[in-house]
Amino acid sequence: MSTAATAVASPLGRAPWYRPRSLRGQLLLWLVPLHLLAAVAAGWNFHACYSRLVYTFMDGQMAALAHSHAARSAAEVAKAAPPPVVSDKQLYKWGSFIVQLWSGDGRLLASSRPDIAVPLQTAPGYQDLAPSPATADQGWRVYTASPEPAGGDRLHVQVLQSSRFLSEEVAARALQAGLPIALLLPVLLLVLWLVVGRSSRHLHELAQQVAQRDEGSLQQQIALTRLPEEIAPLVAAFNSLLARLREAFAAQRRFVQDAAHELRTPMAAVSLQLENLRPDVPPGPPQQQLAQLEAGLRRAQHLVEQLLRLSRQEAPASAPPAEPLDLTELLRDSIGQLMVLADRRGIEVGFDGRIAPRLRAAPSDLRSLFDNLLDNALRYTPPGGQVEVRLHAPEDRPVVDIIDSGPGLPPEMRERVFDRFFRMPGASAGGSGLGLAIARAAGARHRLRIELLARDDGAPGLLARIHLGTALIHT
Repeated sequence: MSTAATAVASPLGRAPWYRPRSLRGQLLLWLVPLHLLAAVAAGWNFHACYSRLVYTFMDGQMAALAHSHAARSAAEVAKAAPPPVVSDKQLYKWGSFIVQLWSGDGRLLASSRPDIAVPLQTAPGYQDLAPSPATADQGWRVYTASPEPAGGDRLHVQVLQSSRFLSEEVAARALQAGLPIALLLPVLLLVLWLVVGRSSRHLHELAQQVAQRDEGSLQQQIALTRLPEEIAPLVAAFNSLLARLREAFAAQRRFVQDAAHELRTPMAAVSLQLENLRPDVPPGPPQQQLAQLEAGLRRAQHLVEQLLRLSRQEAPASAPPAEPLDLTELLRDSIGQLMVLADRRGIEVGFDGRIAPRLRAAPSDLRSLFDNLLDNALRYTPPGGQVEVRLHAPEDRPVVDIIDSGPGLPPEMRERVFDRFFRMPGASAGGSGLGLAIARAAGARHRLRIELLARDDGAPGLLARIHLGTALIHT
């Protein structure tokens, strides 16, 4: 399993706006129109209710006023003072009535607005008059009361009220009733947006936690707290899958360790037998074949040791030591251990410690990291060459450089060599193809990054740079 990326991008691509794939998009696409439709329906209902209420109340007032005048006679009207004139403000803003008194033969005797000559309606009762020249270009609600019995000295009474006033009154009351809903609607949508966004953020954080899982963090289960109840069963199932995967990795490591342990003993016996057989082998081709056999056996023993190291690196990381490690001392120990190989091949090894960093990391992991990189440098450096270990801080970033004078690596191969059992085509040095994979695994447990570069002085060779990063305590 490779190291997971920390950023999570949608693998589904973009969708048209009317078919969103996100939960937030789907909820908003359905709920926002429904809320707007409900608000419009509520507004229409308020308008209808207040229209019926206002018209019913005003109609009653008009009828009562008309019948109060209908009891009078034309003679009484002629002797009485004319009714007070209604102003435009009273008419259109306050809803005052216009009272028209007509004689039995259809003559207008008196009116509270003589300039508005709405004719007497032939049919008694309520009527709505549209704007026209006959109605002074205004709409009117009219109630006409005719005398019973008709004729004689009795009056026809007609009461008018402005249709504009009635419409504005209904609209004002409906707006007043619907205003709380109109103000609450954006607040409701905002709350909906925030709640959906908060739930989406939890899902995004969950995706980040899942993406960060690798073979070294299978012990950590994803917490179920702060998750919606609908998502918790999915996360519980994923934790169960992690547990089964952890068991599978553990079984794989146990198999590799057991197989390597079981191979150690027979290989040691074969090596001893070959050593005992050497004096009895005649010189010439038989000795050459024996040497080849011994070289193959040494390579097999090295491979077994590397498999054991690799299985240990893949085990869950233990807690780092409480006391920080002196990296300079650790590098000197690692160089000293490999000096036997350097002397045998006639390679000069140098150490240049310009800083003295201290790290909080497991010593076994650091030794595995530097031992493998140094071993790799010594194996690929030709006899008589040089290997230098440099501990310094270029651009204020503490690093360890292991520089050899070997053939180097082409740029396209500098990542592939970290693959397990990968060997460069035509490589002559004996090796298992696991050293760099073990070094990278050991470094990754403490967030130490390994980078392979060309030498900065232009000479042939390879520069292996270890960035100390967050494991550094101080220099």
